[in-house]
Amino acid sequence: MRINKYIARCGEASRRAADELIQKGKVSVNGKVLEEPGYDVQEGDEVRLFGRVITPETKNVYYLLNKPIGYVTTTMDKEGRPTVLDLVQAEGIRLFPVGRLDYNTSGLLILTNDGDLSNRLMHPSKEFPKTYRVRAAGTVTLNDIRKLENGVDIGGFITSKAEAKLVRHDKNSTIVDLTIHEGKNRQVRRMFDALGYPVQELERIGLGNLVIGRLATGSYRKLSKEEVEYLKSR
Repeated sequence: MRINKYIARCGEASRRAADELIQKGKVSVNGKVLEEPGYDVQEGDEVRLFGRVITPETKNVYYLLNKPIGYVTTTMDKEGRPTVLDLVQAEGIRLFPVGRLDYNTSGLLILTNDGDLSNRLMHPSKEFPKTYRVRAAGTVTLNDIRKLENGVDIGGFITSKAEAKLVRHDKNSTIVDLTIHEGKNRQVRRMFDALGYPVQELERIGLGNLVIGRLATGSYRKLSKEEVEYLKSR
């Protein structure tokens, strides 16, 4: 089994993150620091991450978290900020987030120890639909909605077609539901900035057919068998 897949099976990180850990010299096999990510783990190999022996998880778990603002979407933070893992009691199981939500963005986030599933969902070819509820400053027009749907130049990159719904106009802001199929850094904020409407609040309310529903901010729940099967079918 390729080393990055082995690390993912251990519930330590996604395959992509595992490759980064190998490059940083954090992985050793049989007492020797691994220098190449192409190593195939053999039966009897002792694999260590940060000096700690790791073995594959025997049980995969899947949670849907309603991430609050003010938490980072990582397993640890050098600045000492709270992470999304601080919100979940996983009974000793090592979880990691699937994808990212910005520090100032709230909403739906998947946490799991299933590295294979995380790798599939994060692969650029999947174009997994993500729906956000956006509160933007100013009065977003129907013409602006069409621009969001047809693609916006966010600086050297034109976004793919999206689905946008004008929810309502408030006194000094507009609420829009936007579904995108990409995952560029701060993409939603950059799309609205490009049209001259700075984002004031941003919440991810859907991921494929998964929805945040009435799950309270900071709360989480286990995914149903049907929801897990849906994710695995993507």
